[in-house]
Parts: sequence; structure tokens; C-alpha cells
Amino acid sequence: MNWTDLTIFPAVPELVLTVVLFTVLLVDLWLNDKQRWITCTLSIIGLIITATAQFLVWKEQPQYAFHDMFVLDGMAQLAKICMYILVIALFIYSQSYLRAKNIYQGEFYTLTLFALLGMNIMVSACHFLTLYVGLELLSLALYALIALQRDSGRAAEAALKYFVLGALASGLLLYGISLIYGATGTLQLQQVLAASQNSANPWLLKLGVVFIVAGIVFKLGGVPFHMWVPDVYQGAPTAVTALVGTAPKIAATVFAFRILVYGLLTQWESWRELLLILGIASLLVGNLAAIMQTNIKRMLGFSTVAHMGFILLALLAGQTGCTAAIYYAITYALMASVAFAILMLLSGRDVECQNISDLAGLNQKNAWYAFLMLLAMFSMAGIPPLMGFYAKLAVIKALLASGYLWVSVYAVVMSLIGAFYYLRVVKTMYFDTHNSVATFNMTFLGKVVLSVNGLLLLLWGVVPDSVMAWCVQALLHS
Repeated sequence: MNWTDLTIFPAVPELVLTVVLFTVLLVDLWLNDKQRWITCTLSIIGLIITATAQFLVWKEQPQYAFHDMFVLDGMAQLAKICMYILVIALFIYSQSYLRAKNIYQGEFYTLTLFALLGMNIMVSACHFLTLYVGLELLSLALYALIALQRDSGRAAEAALKYFVLGALASGLLLYGISLIYGATGTLQLQQVLAASQNSANPWLLKLGVVFIVAGIVFKLGGVPFHMWVPDVYQGAPTAVTALVGTAPKIAATVFAFRILVYGLLTQWESWRELLLILGIASLLVGNLAAIMQTNIKRMLGFSTVAHMGFILLALLAGQTGCTAAIYYAITYALMASVAFAILMLLSGRDVECQNISDLAGLNQKNAWYAFLMLLAMFSMAGIPPLMGFYAKLAVIKALLASGYLWVSVYAVVMSLIGAFYYLRVVKTMYFDTHNSVATFNMTFLGKVVLSVNGLLLLLWGVVPDSVMAWCVQALLHS
């Protein structure tokens, strides 16, 4: 055996994260409820150490490990750094919320770290089995997290729905992988790409693509595999919803990029038509369904379906489109992080900020938090000069450059429709009568991080080229 093929250097951050995970797990066993802040602090410090290790192992050229089953390239590096930051922010935001809801438990932190490890494996995998292992590690952790609030029937129902649908989607994906293996004789993505050019079983390959696209669209939350999204967003504790709606979207986007571009680019005609149809349907269903919602978490769930439609359409537009897709995923994660942090801020022991009406008069009670929520809503609606506008513009420009004129016009029209329900939230905060729901239940550090997070939507909207340049460089080094 050539041991140089098994070098673990590119995977050092994952090993560090694993050590952090088990350290947090063991330390938490010896802590009582009043000492749970130690678990939170240890998790945050561990993620900072992991992020530091991520920077230390980075090289401009892709690095492979474990017989070319694992790669550290520009796309993986960018995605991992963003996911570390988002999870650290989540831990800071959620501390007071978890305590108020009596779910301030070590399981939240260990399961979240398990989910993050799964996401890391997903974005660095260049072998179908490694991709599948990362996906299942993420999914299993999320199933348990959604049901973390054990006395909530709605949370248990959401977890069960997600588990059943997730098991079905995993089965479809695994069946598609088996068909790809049957057609090409390999599961390594680059070898699949080479073998698929002259496959003796082209129809088997096309059938495999259909099943794999179904699995990808489920994980992104696109139509017709989208109904778990609003149910999970509404039923799960808001801290868990904030996790489901942020970092995994970046991981799923890179996951789709790895499979479709790295492994199945020769089947572009096959998956292009599927993504086009599903992306268009996601924009339509997501926006129209969101208009009818009065529960803000459910509304954000359906709006996520529409946002994922943009990402699916972006993947059609070649290299420029892939850059726009990862930029859009990062932008959406930042926007959702602000929105769900505000909902946690406004929730207390006996109140849960669930309905749009719960935000009524927020500007009268605290103008700053109303402004941060306004930034998140306007950015999701694509109103300039916020980051969300530039993300939508990047996707539309990529589609136009690839000749999708009517799709671009359709995406603009859907964005205008979607602006209605975001503006309704802003109208409720600024013009409706004040109520007593707001409790501002968050630590001082959480409020500072939330303010920075919200202002970044404005700053990177005014100066968007810096983040886009990171995405371009990440793709060039992949």
C-alpha cells in the first residue's frame, strides 16, 4: 500500500472538529444545568480552533486525501469557513433562547457539531460514497435536533415528517448512485466524468441522473420535494430552524456542484432540463404559497423554496452560474441568520415569536432591531442596495449570458411577487399597533453579533465585489 495516498493533511480540520465534538460530549456529561454555558463556550472555542486549522492547511492547488475520495479546494475552503462562522453565530444567538425554552442541553451542541462535520464531508467529497456518508451524517443529526423539544408535539411531528421524506430521498439518491456505478463502473467523480463520455449504457446513466437530481433537489428544498421545509421551519425550535435554514444550504449547493459539474457534466443536457423545470416550479410555488402564510417561520420556509429555485437555475449557466449559485447560497444563509436571530430575540419563556402579527409595533419598542429585520426582509426581497439584490442580479446576469432570456424575465417577475410578503413584515413592524410580545431575550454578545450580521447585508450590498471575488477565486482553485 502506498501510504502517501492516505495522507490526512487536507482533512486535519475535520479531525480537529471530531476531537472538539467528543471533548464537548464528554465534558458535558459532568455538567449540571447551571454550568451549561461551559458547553457553549467550549463549542465556540473548538470551532475557532477548527477554523484556524482550516486556514493553516489551505493551499491554492487542490489537495487530495484517502485515495482521492476527499479534496480540499477553493470551493470547499470557502464553504467551510462560511459554515464555521454561521454555526458560531448560531451558538451565540441561541444561548438565551435555549435556556428560556428549557432545551439548553449539551445535545444541541454535540448534534450541531455532528451536523457540521457531515457538511464538511459533503463539501470536500469527490467520491459518491463519501458524499453519501456526509449527507447522512448531516441528516441524522438534523432529525434528532428537530425533535429536541420533547414536550412539543409539533416538533415531534416535524421531525417524523422530515425523517420519512429524508429516508425516501436518501433511497432515491442511493439508487441513482448505484445506476451511475452500473453505467460507469466507478464511484469516483472524476472517473465517472471520464467513463460517462463513452458509456455502453447511456440510458442507464440518464436514469441515474434523474434519481440523483431528485435527491439533490430534496436536500435543497426545491419543488416537488419541498413540503418538509415549511413543516420543519414551523415545528422545530427557532434555534434549530436557524441551523436548518443557513449552513446546510451552502453545503447542499456545493454538494450539487460536485455531483453535477465534477461528475456528470457530460450529462448536462439531461440534468439541465430537470433543473430548469424544477427551478421554475420552485419559484412559482414558493412565492405563491408564502403569500398566504400568517406564521412567519412557515412563510420563511416557503420563501426558502423560492430562493432555492434561484440556485437551481443558476447551476444551468456554466461557470458564471456556479459562481452565482455559491454566492447566492452564502447570501441567503446570512439573511436567514439575521431573520431567525430576531425571532429568537423576541421569544421568551412563555412567548414564541411565530406569527407575523407578533412583530407588530417592533419599531416603537426598539427601532434598531426593527431596522435589522427590515434589512433582512428587504435583502430577501432583492431590494437595492442590499446583498440579496446583488445575489439575484448575479443569477439573472448569468442566465442572460447563457441565453435564458425568458427564464430571466420570469425570475424577475417572481421576485416582484415575492416582495409582497417581505414588505408585509416591514409594514407590520412599522405601522401596526404595538403589542407586548417583544422580550429582547439575548445576551449582549449575541446582540452585538446580530448587529454586525445585519449591517454586513448592507455593507456587502454596497460593496458586493469582495464576496463575489472570493466566490470566483474559490471556483478557479477547484
